[in-house]
Amino acid sequence: MDFEKHPAQPLQPQPPASRREGPRAEGCLTAVIRIPVRVVVLVLVVPVRMVWDLLALGAKAVGRALGAVARVLVVTPLAWLYRKVLVPVAKVLGQVAHAVLVMPWVLLWRYVVVPLVRYGIVVPAVWLHRRVLTPLGHGLARLGRTVASALAAAGRAVGTVAEWLGRTLVLVPARWLYAYVLAPLGRALAWVGRALFVWPWVALGRYVLAPVGRGIVWLAAGLGRGVGWCVMTFLVAPAAWVWRAVLVPVGREVGAACGHAWRVAGYVSRAVGRGLKWLGWNLVGRPVRWVWLGVCAPVGRWVRDTLWAPVRRAGLEAGRAARGALRTARETVRRARRDAWRALVGGPADTRPAPGAAEAVEPVRAPARTLGSKTTASSAAPASEISLLGGSTAGRG
Repeated sequence: MDFEKHPAQPLQPQPPASRREGPRAEGCLTAVIRIPVRVVVLVLVVPVRMVWDLLALGAKAVGRALGAVARVLVVTPLAWLYRKVLVPVAKVLGQVAHAVLVMPWVLLWRYVVVPLVRYGIVVPAVWLHRRVLTPLGHGLARLGRTVASALAAAGRAVGTVAEWLGRTLVLVPARWLYAYVLAPLGRALAWVGRALFVWPWVALGRYVLAPVGRGIVWLAAGLGRGVGWCVMTFLVAPAAWVWRAVLVPVGREVGAACGHAWRVAGYVSRAVGRGLKWLGWNLVGRPVRWVWLGVCAPVGRWVRDTLWAPVRRAGLEAGRAARGALRTARETVRRARRDAWRALVGGPADTRPAPGAAEAVEPVRAPARTLGSKTTASSAAPASEISLLGGSTAGRG
């Protein structure tokens, strides 16, 4: 029971009792055919579902294998061919085509066609338009405006005279003729025509043909209703009952049985698959795992730690030593080349220390004071007049 108050709802017309849709009770035929149909469909669908699952699993495995093979045999070579061959060749061909096909036309357009058109056509045309055509056009326009003004004034005068003559000689007599002669004559002829040709046919259609047509329509409607009642009673109603009471329940039950059997077959197929997986793991996977963990992995670790690690360390040390020797040789060659070049053409001394050698700090004597020097400190030590170091003048003491 609902003890809360609700706002009053407007009354809505309810559909007739025959059109209301309510839960329908299942008939005896549905209950009789349900269990046998489900059993038969289950027996037929379980092998189909298992075969379907096997085919789907095989198709997935074949698809992965074909994908890997295609990736190794087709995609990778094509990608390498595209990246290493086609792209460089295309770039070279593009540059060659640009140099052979595009650049001649560009140069022809830039240095031949454009100057020829500019100085051979555009500049003379601009001068002709500016110096000849524009003044001539202005003069013709002024002359045309003068002539047009004179013609317009003459046209307005002639139009005024023609309008007065037309209104006086044509429009006024025609209006009088229409109002007092043609209009009364037309109305009389129209009344005579309606009386002789229209009204008899209107009376015939209204008082004779229309009642006869209504009677024929009423008779045809009665015959149609009778034929429709016969068709609905003897054909449509039995066919609808067979459809509603036999075909629809049978089809619904068959569809439901197929869905139920397909789901049950899926459970059975998954159980069989789990059993096969368990057998495969215990017969193949577990021994292989034991062999890998108990034999292969210890042997691999022993090989890695005992054989591969010393060889790898020795290779790294040899590589470092070789790189150090190559670096020292390159530096020695550079210094020898630099000293030879300096001995041939001269140049400043190389004051950079050799790699690994300590920098030698030597005292540098201050150069002598020259004419352009501003040094006046009394503590500045004099030096020789010719400085071989090329340094600056003496600093303050």
